[in-house]
Amino acid sequence: MNLFQWFSQHTVSFTLILAYVPLIATVVTTVVSLILARATLRYTASSDRSLALAREQFEREWAPELHVKLERLSSHDAKILVTNLAKISVLMQMVQLRKLSMAVPSLRYFLNEPLVGGTTWSEDLGKRFFACTGENYEGQIAVSITFYAAGRMFRTDWFRFQVQVRNSQLLRLDPVNISARRVRVLENRNGTGNTRRELVRDVVADAAKTDGGAPTAIGSQER
Repeated sequence: MNLFQWFSQHTVSFTLILAYVPLIATVVTTVVSLILARATLRYTASSDRSLALAREQFEREWAPELHVKLERLSSHDAKILVTNLAKISVLMQMVQLRKLSMAVPSLRYFLNEPLVGGTTWSEDLGKRFFACTGENYEGQIAVSITFYAAGRMFRTDWFRFQVQVRNSQLLRLDPVNISARRVRVLENRNGTGNTRRELVRDVVADAAKTDGGAPTAIGSQER
């Protein structure tokens, strides 16, 4: 009788232990899963930071960067020099010159000139320079270059120069400063990547929305 009671008591204890084994296993699995999930999140965050750093370094190394300069050749002529400071080659498309007192460029002409990284392109402006300044002008003018690089269109910042022209004679042409900002990508707002050759915006559509009528012509204004 004593042996039977002892066996019955230990059988109940063993059965109770077996009943708690799945619960203990579930708790241990949950804790291990939380630890692994936290480690995975840390690894993912570290990978994202490494990828962002690598992307930033790549963009810094291969981003296009042009330096624009105007030089006085004589009292009747000036020369533009464009230096490609980056490794990537570009295809220059347009040169724009404007007076700082004017909102739109006074002169623009189109190009199709490739410029390899580390090289300089130059061209005499001649009469085109005086078409921007006029016969008499004293003040600042700015010049900008629009170009293609890696399938996208970019535009440099405006490089400014102090100019003095009197009776169609170029007396002074000195640089004021260099560009402080990198080139900017020119693309549509819808993000399709299709670029406009002209930097314009529709102002008639805005007026039509205000008046409540349909526009009769397409209008645009230079930025």
